[in-house]
Amino acid sequence: MYPAIVLPLALLIDRLAGDPDSRVHPVALLGRLISWWGKPEKWPVSSRKFAGVVMWVLTVFIFALPFFFVSIVLPWYLYLICAPFLLKICFAWRSLEEHTSCVVNAARHDLDLARSQVGRMVSRDSGSLTKEQVLSAGYESMSENLVDSIISPLFFFGLAGLTGAAVYRAANTMDAMLGYKDERIDLGWWSARMDDIFNYIPARITGLLLLLYFACKGQFQPAYLALKMDRKKRPGFNGGIPIAIMAGGTGVRFEKPGVYTIGPGVRSLEEGGPDILKAVRVITVVFSALLIGTLLLLQILLNI
Repeated sequence: MYPAIVLPLALLIDRLAGDPDSRVHPVALLGRLISWWGKPEKWPVSSRKFAGVVMWVLTVFIFALPFFFVSIVLPWYLYLICAPFLLKICFAWRSLEEHTSCVVNAARHDLDLARSQVGRMVSRDSGSLTKEQVLSAGYESMSENLVDSIISPLFFFGLAGLTGAAVYRAANTMDAMLGYKDERIDLGWWSARMDDIFNYIPARITGLLLLLYFACKGQFQPAYLALKMDRKKRPGFNGGIPIAIMAGGTGVRFEKPGVYTIGPGVRSLEEGGPDILKAVRVITVVFSALLIGTLLLLQILLNI
C-alpha cells in the first residue's frame, strides 16, 4: 500500500511548495543534458535519426536510475520519506497553474509582458498576439498539460512506481525540447513518437473524465460536439482531446492564428478561463482519488 500513501503526500508537497526555480532541480539538470546532445549540428545528417534513438534511451536510463534504486534499495520508512519528493519531481500541478495565472494577470495590465510570458509556455510566435489570443495560448497550454504534466506521470506511477513516473518525465521533456518539425526533426523524431505512445491512454482517460465532469455541469453536448469536430485540428493524436473538450465544455474558443480554431467561442476566455482552472483541479483530484483507490484495492486482492 506504499504507493497509495506516497501519491497524496506528493500532491500535498506540490500544493505547498510547487517547483523551486533552481539550476540543480532534477528536471533542470535533465534539460541541460538534453540541450547538450540535442543540437542537430553535433551529429552528421545521416546519423541524426539513429542518434535520437540512442540518446533517448541513454537519457531515460540516466534520469530514471536514481528513482529505481530508491524503489528497490531503501527500507520502507525511508522510502515513505523520499518517494513523495521524488514523485513530485515528475509532475507539475501548482506550477502549471502559476504559469497560466501569470499570463492571465499580465494580460489585464500589460499586454507586452503577457506576450512575453506566454511565449515561455507555447512554441508559437507570441509577439503580435491580441489579448484574447494570449489568453487562448495560456489556457490551451494548461488544458493540454493536464495530460502531459499531471495525469500521465501519475498514471505511470500507478503502473510502474517511481521508475515509471521518471521514465515518462524524461520522455516528455525530450519531446518538449526536440519534437519539432524544424532543424530538430530528425534528431527529435523518436522523442515525438514515444511521447505520443506514452500519452495515448492517459489522454483518453483525461478525455473521459472531462466529459463526465462537463456532463455533471450540464455541458456534455457542447463538450462532446467540440471533441468530434475539433480534436483533429491539433497535430498528433493526443493533444486535441483535452483541448477540444475543455473548449466545448466551457464555451470558449482556442485559436492559433492562421492555423486552427477550436471550440464554439460563445464565451470569452476572460469569462471562461476560471472554469478551465476549476476543471483542471477537479480532474486532478478525481483521477488521483481513483488511482489511490485502485492501488489500495490491488493490494487487498494480492493479500487475499
